[in-house]
Amino acid sequence: MSGQSPASGGITPLQQMVASCSGAILTSLFVTPLDVVKIRLQAQKNPFPKGKCFVYCNGLMDHLCVCENGNSKAWYKAPSHFNGTLDAFIKIVRHEGVKSLWSGLPPTLVMAVPATVIYFTCYDQLCAALRVRMGDHAQQAPLLAGAIARVGSVTVISPLELIRTKLQSQKSSYRELIDCIRSAVETEGWVSLWRGWGPTLLRDVPFSAMYWYNYEKGKGWLCERYNTREPTFAITFISGAVSGSVASIATLPFDVVKTRRQVELGELQAINLSYQASSTFSVMSRIVAENGIGGLFAGFLPRLIKVAPACAVMISTYEFGKAFFRKHNQERILGPLQPSST
Repeated sequence: MSGQSPASGGITPLQQMVASCSGAILTSLFVTPLDVVKIRLQAQKNPFPKGKCFVYCNGLMDHLCVCENGNSKAWYKAPSHFNGTLDAFIKIVRHEGVKSLWSGLPPTLVMAVPATVIYFTCYDQLCAALRVRMGDHAQQAPLLAGAIARVGSVTVISPLELIRTKLQSQKSSYRELIDCIRSAVETEGWVSLWRGWGPTLLRDVPFSAMYWYNYEKGKGWLCERYNTREPTFAITFISGAVSGSVASIATLPFDVVKTRRQVELGELQAINLSYQASSTFSVMSRIVAENGIGGLFAGFLPRLIKVAPACAVMISTYEFGKAFFRKHNQERILGPLQPSST
């Protein structure tokens, strides 16, 4: 099949994209209900006023959501009283229907799925190329490929996410939005479209580098231990969950800083105020001054509960998709070579 090479694992880039797209959709369907329940519990404890921002995670990306003025029918303002996570799941399904567990998901998938497809496809292509070129240091290829692929996907998606947040917070028409973006570019330069890009990279690039390096190591070790050439679904699932957990714990302080800056920026944009960017170090210092060192590790358990299954579902589904296409391609190549029965 055209586009195949031994380095790409016997499948084409298009097939890698289909496999990653399938994994992205399944991951978002699995993880989103966890975040919807978390946001509903937060809104119950501290109701969201106009202009208040919260971070919505669909298992693939974090998205900034701005509360709308006077919109009492918004999904995060639905009138209910919950006595905990399990009670929230039961009452949401009983009173609002099962599909309410995926409230707010469709608009975020418009960016999250393409970002994931770019990220996973670039990683596989880069890793294959780097393994060939790095020779004796080929084992370090996943670390480098993961970091570079993440830089690429964040750089492509960052301006689009900024535009999505502006559309949601200001309810602008597309013409007004274009004028707003043009004015920002004229005043602050093109770099204004990538506001928040730096803190995102500080969290996501180390996460990706550690995740892929540990994933490939763990997968190889488990394959060797269970004497199998091809990783099973269980092997990829466990490797993904463990490597995702390790990376999420190691990068948690950067996640806290990134979320703080993201929310501050969104709330100022919602009321059309300019944002004077603070350095990562100054935000960290402020968090430590307010909450102590423990403040940098706030949300440890919720992040772990969210990231571990998301990584496990995404990578195991992606690997399953690649294995399916690999087998399909082999059958197409070997099919004409099979002797016809007489």
